[in-house]
Amino acid sequence: MPTGVHLSDVRGRLFDAAERVLLREGPSALTSRAVTTEADCAKGVLHRHFADFDGFLAALVLDRVARLDAQTRALCDAAGSRTVADNLTDALTTLFESVAVAIVGLVTSRDELRARLRASRPTGVPLLAEATAMIAAYLAAERGLGRVAADADVDVLAPTLIGAAHLLFADRTGAPPRAAAVHRSVVTVLAGAG
Repeated sequence: MPTGVHLSDVRGRLFDAAERVLLREGPSALTSRAVTTEADCAKGVLHRHFADFDGFLAALVLDRVARLDAQTRALCDAAGSRTVADNLTDALTTLFESVAVAIVGLVTSRDELRARLRASRPTGVPLLAEATAMIAAYLAAERGLGRVAADADVDVLAPTLIGAAHLLFADRTGAPPRAAAVHRSVVTVLAGAG
């Protein structure tokens, strides 16, 4: 990209480029040079908008976490419709077919990034913690409608569902699991809570 050319939505363009590199090549390939090359802009563009590369990565993770808000609203709005297992299967598939697995790999592979994220998120793994809260909120809504047992511990069920789904989707190089495998995991975790 020639110098002096105005770029619109630089942050979004850089974040999308980083996501593509992350999904295609994994956390170890994510460098400032790889991001700016993918975004087709000069390396200095990234450093004009972020103090350093770990600051950029922290902003990327927080941006992707913020995107869960819409999914949380949609899932909670679905309470009372279809089956609980079908709603959870769709939500978990949507979550883990996105960049979520790669973001978790990125966070766990970079000590400085993890330290920066701890400043605003002292517990849990960013994205997984928010996804767990999303599932817990949905299960609580279904419990309120009587579709989940009144004594079901949603604060235990939610991380169990997230963990089971994460393991199903964790192989970045293989084919994603079939919907039936995700559904079977959901049904098994919820056994006795329906």
